[in-house]
Amino acid sequence: MKTARNGFIACLLVACVAVTALAQVSSETLKQISTPDQVETRLGTLKFFDGLPDKATVEKLYDNLDFMRGVEVFLNLMPGASMFAFGQGYRDGGIMGGTIGISETLTDSKALLLTANTDTVYAGTWIDLKNGPVVVESPPNVLGIVNDAWFRYVADLGNAGPDRGKGGKYLLLPPGYKGDVPQGYYVFRSPTYGNALMWRGFLVNGDPKPAVDNIKKHARVYPLAQAANPPEPKFINTSGLAYNTIFAGDFAFFEQVNQVVQTEPAEALEPEFGGLLASIGIVKGKPFAPDARMKRILEDAAAVGNATARAISAQPRGTDFFYYPGSSWLNIFPGGSFEFLKDGHRDLDARTMFFVNAIFVTPAMAMKMVGVGSQYAGNSRDSQGRILDGGKTYRLHLPPNVPAKDFWSIVVYDNQTRSMLQTDNPLPSVNSYKKDLAKNADGSVDIYFAPQAPAGKESNWIQTVPGKSWMTILRLYGPLQPWFDKTWRPGEIKLVK
Repeated sequence: MKTARNGFIACLLVACVAVTALAQVSSETLKQISTPDQVETRLGTLKFFDGLPDKATVEKLYDNLDFMRGVEVFLNLMPGASMFAFGQGYRDGGIMGGTIGISETLTDSKALLLTANTDTVYAGTWIDLKNGPVVVESPPNVLGIVNDAWFRYVADLGNAGPDRGKGGKYLLLPPGYKGDVPQGYYVFRSPTYGNALMWRGFLVNGDPKPAVDNIKKHARVYPLAQAANPPEPKFINTSGLAYNTIFAGDFAFFEQVNQVVQTEPAEALEPEFGGLLASIGIVKGKPFAPDARMKRILEDAAAVGNATARAISAQPRGTDFFYYPGSSWLNIFPGGSFEFLKDGHRDLDARTMFFVNAIFVTPAMAMKMVGVGSQYAGNSRDSQGRILDGGKTYRLHLPPNVPAKDFWSIVVYDNQTRSMLQTDNPLPSVNSYKKDLAKNADGSVDIYFAPQAPAGKESNWIQTVPGKSWMTILRLYGPLQPWFDKTWRPGEIKLVK
């Protein structure tokens, strides 16, 4: 009994100490941790009764929460929507399975394809692993990439892959595959069933035919179950075809992301992203059917998300995005990471800037490899930082000795579609293979952009469209050390008139 009484007294003493400590909490601390009865915010006036929000405030805050999460889905899951649209464009054209699309006379402006180039031969297909492993026979001397359904890196093939440009057989395994893995393949496992394969073949003195012949001779895609007797491949010429591979910028964006969620394993997506999607009603195995309120909010979220992505792309914050001080030339991999990693975190704006404009990620695009692969610099502003106007005339000066072992090119794009600008010339570009390219006495080159060719500059002219803005990408194939150490740099795009 004495022990129990002592314990009770001890408890009273602890309670008294706690009450005394509470009484000593400052008014400033209480102010910091308490919510006033009325709070003025960007959402308007929020009202509370002793810390609890009233009904109107709760509704306002949930509307805002759903809107914020909708915007975050747009910015963070853009790669998935983009891959869905890319795959849909291929599937609609029958470019899937053993059928390979190939740009026999190069890719032109009829295709809505994010920042495609006119300088290499594209070949690729959509691969579905739902029925089991798939074999890919990769040609020699190509750059090949496989990305999964969320546009994440799976494998390099060809020059940057394990076959080192000699060609070879690759085996893609589906998620959760537990079967036998035969010898004789470069083996990669994809976390998703859907995957996109893209090869790039190289021009020979500006001629695409050698690359086309090489790819047609060696490229094969077929199920592992048919490896003993592989079927003959089919090829579709994609040059001159009008097809769309670009993700939506309105409510349909969320429907595209939902298609990926319903098709792919839930485990293929990070739980944080899965939770973000679930918060707006996109859940695997369940219909995506937002009510009128939620659809209205998501329509607004798509509009703001799309606008935000375009703002990040057009005028990114931070000096890391720019190659040179005071310049408008942008680096699409500012941290040198294909995963957009920087100082231990993911650079969200860098990822957004890339995927609003481009497709396919691989370490080979981001790494410094002197004389190998390619490097890119984008620009949508003139030397004074003004938006490039298709109704005006501009000049870009490329100093002598452009640091490209293979060749360089300039391609012009439509800022709306981020695809090649549609003009009288289906190949809106100039490259160092151009036979009539005019050079200055010192070996430098001046490129002109205008609705009509400046007199005497026809061979170095790329047509633009009055009333439309435009952007350009400088590509260096086989980039050399002066590019990486910045002892060579392109001029800024200067307004002529």
